[in-house]
Amino acid sequence: MNTGGPRVAADADRMVSFVVPVRNDAARLDRCLRSIRASEYRADLIEIVVADNGSTDTSAAVGRAHGAVVLELPGLRLGALRNRAAAAARGEVIAFVDADHEIVPGWIPAAVATLADPGVAAVGAACFPPEPGTWVQRLYDRLRPHPSGAERVDWLGSGNMAVTRAAFEAAGGFDVSLETCEDVDLCRKIRASGRAIVADPRLGNIHYGDPGTLGRVFFGELWRGRDNVRVSLRAPRSWRTLVSAAMPIAHLLLMSLAIGAALTFSRTGGLVAAAAVALVAASFSLRASRMARRAAEWPAAFSVAAAYELGRALALTGWSPYRLRRKEAAADA
Repeated sequence: MNTGGPRVAADADRMVSFVVPVRNDAARLDRCLRSIRASEYRADLIEIVVADNGSTDTSAAVGRAHGAVVLELPGLRLGALRNRAAAAARGEVIAFVDADHEIVPGWIPAAVATLADPGVAAVGAACFPPEPGTWVQRLYDRLRPHPSGAERVDWLGSGNMAVTRAAFEAAGGFDVSLETCEDVDLCRKIRASGRAIVADPRLGNIHYGDPGTLGRVFFGELWRGRDNVRVSLRAPRSWRTLVSAAMPIAHLLLMSLAIGAALTFSRTGGLVAAAAVALVAASFSLRASRMARRAAEWPAAFSVAAAYELGRALALTGWSPYRLRRKEAAADA
């Protein structure tokens, strides 16, 4: 990964407040906070606010050991956790970094430099999986765009994103009614204000919570897909957001059609079921094509794509209890 550009000039230095939500993740929180403290930036301009969501391990103690302000906030959703921590922070720039992330030393100066442009409200980057990682993590990572240079994007993940306080407050913060996709919604509101969101590879980070198995991919999307359609249909809409909303709906309908047709135990029903399954498989193949770089990878890529798409589709049914979805998703998050 790129370890960042040159230091920002002293007259451009701004206080940066890191908001780090955590729940029972002391070891990874320690690694995350160590990477923040190792930043190539003035130590007196770095503030850390740990939003502890009811941990029963030593997460709170780890936060305090690194000089963080620790807020005890049990029972809140992620959006509310981040909002409360941001309100308690003092920085002009609010950096949202999750406890299972590790940032590079040049992260802060790169973020501050990009946000110095008055037309830019948020900056971040797609994460990288841990190394060497599992075969699932390596293929899953290929679903993320990793541009070679800074470019405007529609949204950024809130596990690795910096936002100006002015833009965050003007947007009303994260929507606390959302269980997931609150970062997509925040970015939607920022873009609606006319300001840009930039993906900058200098904000390199490793996500130790990347799903390492097909089961983790499935349950992760079963959780994250819960609010995907709801947020994707909010304005401003784009072709990409409409497709994001339509695909899980289409997959769920086709799978329901296949099951219903097969249960008729007739030749016509069998043909209809086969056609529906073929359409679903073709759709999964399109996603797999973004991951497989050679023919030998195709079966593995298809299995990851299938776990991903099935999770997003079945999230619409609400069949799995929230605690199970969250537990499985958070096991690697």
